[in-house]
Parts: sequence; structure tokens; C-alpha cells
Amino acid sequence: MFLLTTGNTMLIIWFSIIIVAGVIEASTMDLSSIWFSAGALVSFIIALIWPTSVAVQIIVFIVVSSLLLLEIRPLFKGYLQKNDIKTNSDKLVGKIAICTKAFKADDRGEVKIDGKIWTAVSHENISLNDKVEVLSIDGVKLVVRKSE
Repeated sequence: MFLLTTGNTMLIIWFSIIIVAGVIEASTMDLSSIWFSAGALVSFIIALIWPTSVAVQIIVFIVVSSLLLLEIRPLFKGYLQKNDIKTNSDKLVGKIAICTKAFKADDRGEVKIDGKIWTAVSHENISLNDKVEVLSIDGVKLVVRKSE
């Protein structure tokens, strides 16, 4: 007959947390729940070795899960999210263009850069033939400002 003790109960709880957090992680792929599985695994091992110390198991779970979540998750997130698609137009950022169609602040105009005409937007009024610096690319528009 199986006797339910504090040690056995904690083993069941830690094992359940490992499984539930693993299933949540598998369904979200957000790298947030897996660290709780790891913390529960360490606490599960401690429960096997030292079954009567529930407080130690809980503290270890909190510390290990928190450290992994706060320190390791950002490293993995950065590694896994290398999906920024670089295009040839990225090289335009920082370059100087010439305004070919004047435009007012927060309106659209046109600039010429590397022999091509681009739609441009700015938070400033841009006059015809003004030199502008490309700050970024927003979809198919260049975000520009007047160049000094």
C-alpha cells in the first residue's frame, strides 16, 4: 500500500510542476515556463534526498526559477530571435538624400538617394532640394530629418 507522506506529496507536486510548466512552454514557445520546470526539477531532486525539508525545497524552487528566468532567458531569447531580415535598403540608414518633392511635418514627400526615388516622412518641414539624413526605414518609406 502506498503511504502518502509529506515527502511523497512534495515529490508529486514537483513532478506535476515539471510536467505542467513543460506543457505550457511547449504550447507557447515563449521561454518563460521552462525555467519553472528546471526549478521544480532541482526541488524534486532535493525532495528525494531530503524529503522533510519543504521550506528548503520551496526556497530552492523560487531561487533557481528566478535566476534562470532573469539571467538565462534573455540570453536564449537573443539567440533564438535572430530573425531580423536584413535587406540591401538597410545600408541607406545614416546616408544623405536630396528632397525631390517638398513635404510638411508628418506628411509624405520624396527623396532621391543612390539614384532612386523613395517616399519619405519626417517630423519636420522639408523643402525641395534640402539635404536629409535617413534615420530609419518604416515599411517602404524612409524616415528622414534635415541634415546639418
